[in-house]
Amino acid sequence: MRTVTTLPHTTRVDDSVRIPLSDGAELSARIWRPLSSDTEPVPAILEFIPYRLRDLTAQRDSIHHPYLAGHGYAGVRVDLRGSGDSDGLLSDEYLEQELSDAEEVLAWLAERPWCDGNTGMMGISWGGFNALQLAARRPPSLGAIVTLSSSDDRYADDVHYMGGCLLSDNLSWASVMFAYNSCPPDPAVVGTRWREMWHHRLEHCEPWLIEWLRHQRRDDYWRHGSVCEDYSAVGCPVLAVSGWADGYSNAVFRMLRHLDVPRKGLIGPWSHKYPHLGKPGPAIGFLQELVRWWDHWLKGVDTGVMDEPMLRIWMQESAKPATAYEQRPGRWIGESAWPSERVEPTAFTLLRNTLASPSPVPSPTEDLVESPAGNPVADPTALVSPRADSSGEALTIESPLSVGQFAGKWCSYNAPPDLPYDQREEDGGSLVFDSDVLTERVEILGSPVVHLELSADRPTAMVSVRLSDVSPEGRATRVSYGLLNLTHRYGHDRPEPLEPGRRYRVSVGLNGVAQAFPAGHRIRLSISTSYWPLAWPPPEPVRLTVHTGSSEVVLPMRPVRDGEAAPEPFDEPEGTPSTPVRRLRPGDGRWTVSRDLVEYRSALEVVKDLGVVHLDDIDLEMGRRADEYYEWVGDDFESVRGQVDWTMRFSRGEWDVSTVTHTSLSCTPTEFIVHARLDAFENGERVFSRNWHTSVPRDHV
Repeated sequence: MRTVTTLPHTTRVDDSVRIPLSDGAELSARIWRPLSSDTEPVPAILEFIPYRLRDLTAQRDSIHHPYLAGHGYAGVRVDLRGSGDSDGLLSDEYLEQELSDAEEVLAWLAERPWCDGNTGMMGISWGGFNALQLAARRPPSLGAIVTLSSSDDRYADDVHYMGGCLLSDNLSWASVMFAYNSCPPDPAVVGTRWREMWHHRLEHCEPWLIEWLRHQRRDDYWRHGSVCEDYSAVGCPVLAVSGWADGYSNAVFRMLRHLDVPRKGLIGPWSHKYPHLGKPGPAIGFLQELVRWWDHWLKGVDTGVMDEPMLRIWMQESAKPATAYEQRPGRWIGESAWPSERVEPTAFTLLRNTLASPSPVPSPTEDLVESPAGNPVADPTALVSPRADSSGEALTIESPLSVGQFAGKWCSYNAPPDLPYDQREEDGGSLVFDSDVLTERVEILGSPVVHLELSADRPTAMVSVRLSDVSPEGRATRVSYGLLNLTHRYGHDRPEPLEPGRRYRVSVGLNGVAQAFPAGHRIRLSISTSYWPLAWPPPEPVRLTVHTGSSEVVLPMRPVRDGEAAPEPFDEPEGTPSTPVRRLRPGDGRWTVSRDLVEYRSALEVVKDLGVVHLDDIDLEMGRRADEYYEWVGDDFESVRGQVDWTMRFSRGEWDVSTVTHTSLSCTPTEFIVHARLDAFENGERVFSRNWHTSVPRDHV
């Protein structure tokens, strides 16, 4: 990334700003704005997240908020209530309190003498979620948003559940927030009341995992904040952004399809990162794109941004399987609308070990299934009447728990090695269907959908489906995948047990993707009955019977055209100089799969040690470390267990505080069991300790 020191506007930073709320609480903010805004007001752009602006996000914030200020905006970074140096408590994601606070913050910004009354919201992940949710509440000053790595559907397409299956990232993410919520405010900002504020947080700090497990189906808890419940509520222009290595690319497609406001979509090869910092590369000049977007919608300048394709996508070329990439080969393509008339759904029938020759899918009828990427496919979900086919046969699979060891994370946080590895070992415990060797290049864009006619021998079962690019040497690179809890075949809000032995027809939507398969390669579909530890397995081993001939995969084919015009190229990434940080101790990162062939105990151990750094501008020493551990014994489904431990430490002079959190999740066939512990230390002495032990009934999961 190119560091920019000369910008159109000279800027200032207002640090430790206190924003008053109507109930008397104050939120902590940092504001970058042009010096000239004192006499020439500018629009304000809010990023509203709980990740501690003074320390944990200081480096990242210093790259893009001053950049926006240098182009004529007030870049505003605010910590949520209960986080960083803000007052109050943070007790869950996207609560009404958070959203009403955001409305007050926007109103306060619009009234500042340096603001011209126009505001925008932007953010990645949490900040992308609440920006989208605020757009649906229509605060009067909000003129546009940029939502990155977020979702319009908090149940079906977030870190908690996928296809009705419980994700291990639910445990992982809950543990992150358990640790972050235990951290103190900075005495240099809040003064002597820091200890009172800290202990108030500690006394009310809860492991959110427990609440998330109490809602295993789609209910009002998840409907709150899910914009998909009413797309028409969104009342301002939306720029939606994600990456193929991220967990949130599907929402970009859906929002382009369903929103009724000016909108744009951008999906690159990146993980859970801003695109100007994007890895895998190539990173792009995303901050320049932001300036064009904001200039158009907040200043009324015709930047041409709306004349470009509605959706710009990185079409990925074939790549060897790897757990980390510096760059993903490919090219930028554009679509003027989504769904695209250019995409041709094409069906491949499943036969024994093969995908039969493709055939076009008929035009959609009144019975539609919508894939995660928002493209309609002509086939109903969960038909229960068998469909006979003389060319088919019954194939059975009961996957070992080891299938999933090389799945990577549900969402890559660019914490290598967290991407999926070679799928050949996974395929050994799966049903595998290969196409013929491709005689010409094939490109897909959108979400594959797999229609399966199947039966199970247990009332609760799941199916995992993976799409891979198989090289002539046999290497299998996972391209996309999907999960379905089969008790959710009629909908995520009304799970029903399966009738063992009965044949059902279900549709499994895979994650949207843009992928090229070269001539000489094969397309592979793999089906397994578990995918642990990416997703929690069923209560007991399950044998699935898949009926070929009447089962198929529908690929969203995008025919290759000679001389296709490429979109205008992006500028090179740039940003303002980052806050100086000195590394006092290097970090450590490990991703270790182990197997004991005496006791048949297997484990995945993930270490994310960020080392110890010193923030020179505030004279603060900071350290963070997370250890994740997932284990199981043989094919004992009651033995699966996940554990996450976090250590957070902050020190300056004689002030030295740390917190240690522990969260573990295990199960029986009928319940989930949560153990959690929180210890807090001041100058090496433990000043707070609390334990949790609770169980939550399994609800068809």
